[in-house]
Amino acid sequence: MRHIAVVGTGPAGYYSAEAAQKLFGEDVSIDMIDRLPVPYGLIRFGVAPDHQSIKNVARRYEKVALSDNVRFVGNLTIGEDISIDELTDLYDAVILATGAPEDRALPIPGADLSGVLGSAAFVGWYNGHPDHSEVDPPLDGTHVVVIGNGNVALDVARILSKTSDEFSGSDIVLHAYEQLETANTEHVALLGRRGPHQIAMTPKELGELGRLERAAPRVDPNDLPEEGADALLEPGMRKSVTFLREFAAIPESFRVDKSVEIEFDFFAAPVRIEGDGKVEQVVVERTELDADLRSQGTGETYTIPASMVVTCIGYQTPPIEGVPFEHGRGRFANDEGRIMPGLYCVGWAKRGPTGTIGTNRPDGYAVVDLIAEDIGEGAGKTGRAGLDALLAERNVDVVTFRDWKKIEEAEADRAREGSPREKFIEIEEMIAARSR
Repeated sequence: MRHIAVVGTGPAGYYSAEAAQKLFGEDVSIDMIDRLPVPYGLIRFGVAPDHQSIKNVARRYEKVALSDNVRFVGNLTIGEDISIDELTDLYDAVILATGAPEDRALPIPGADLSGVLGSAAFVGWYNGHPDHSEVDPPLDGTHVVVIGNGNVALDVARILSKTSDEFSGSDIVLHAYEQLETANTEHVALLGRRGPHQIAMTPKELGELGRLERAAPRVDPNDLPEEGADALLEPGMRKSVTFLREFAAIPESFRVDKSVEIEFDFFAAPVRIEGDGKVEQVVVERTELDADLRSQGTGETYTIPASMVVTCIGYQTPPIEGVPFEHGRGRFANDEGRIMPGLYCVGWAKRGPTGTIGTNRPDGYAVVDLIAEDIGEGAGKTGRAGLDALLAERNVDVVTFRDWKKIEEAEADRAREGSPREKFIEIEEMIAARSR
């Protein structure tokens, strides 16, 4: 029997478990470990609450989770309740699928001012992540600056710009729903260092901005390349740029009835955030592209008013004591997924924060192939039984998948009208719900 522990229960973790099931059949026992009492990671806490169709992938993960040889072990923190060395002693293979839940720091003066939030904190706030339930975004101001030109930046802009009615069917948590309902947002500026041809925005997310009830996107036609240059783009990118061209062509008469403007500010690099104790404005340098399409400053600067700044510039994996780490890349040091004997990584913890949810599937299957090469039939380790004995000795109260189903049912029962669930935002609430 082979014993595998997967640390992290988001997409990368469940795809790895699925791959191990398919490759090893009944000759594998898999424990899915999460520090939170609830599974699904990025699906629950990262995917936008108004993108419920994307969250449906969790049904596939549930099928894996309900298998006889897979077990969910929630509310177990690596480094506190158990160490990596202890896990590798118990299991033939330990896969780190912890994702990249922490914000990359914005390396400019003023980034520590009140009112400057990372996207992990802001997205976690409206998605009900326990780590960010106490975030209090300053929504009383009128101007928000969003730094970044990817889908997360679009999510933030869209969530800030929607009416209450447009959240029908979403699972945005109540505290965020109520605060956004009374927000004074009038202008959202999306800052990007490069131009329209270098965005990391997909057509679906861009198209949504053109269908908002009270908001209208704005693109400066002068920022767009010659239309003929679009032919060199891959189809998805070409469609995204087509939306930008449509936004640039929106007549001013259409904007009159819109109370929120979402402005794409291309070729714009923030160089300083200013304010007296809290953010008041962002100093931006105009950029241009060199021959390699890298942005470089021109020396020309201007200021943008800002009552809040949300940085969407990427994420990083938190280090774990005893695990080699590449601080520059924000990921575990690894060779195609191998970290050291018996220890592996997958997904964003392996690659850094790149790719989509689906990108994690081939990644999970690839790391299981490596494990098959390395561990053979297994080394007679105790695996699940050894973990249970150790946790019992330490009085660690773990959450099972059956417990999670009770939590899930409780969240559905307390949902407001039109919402699929009202998430518990405190760990204590989650644990209490399992005894209902």
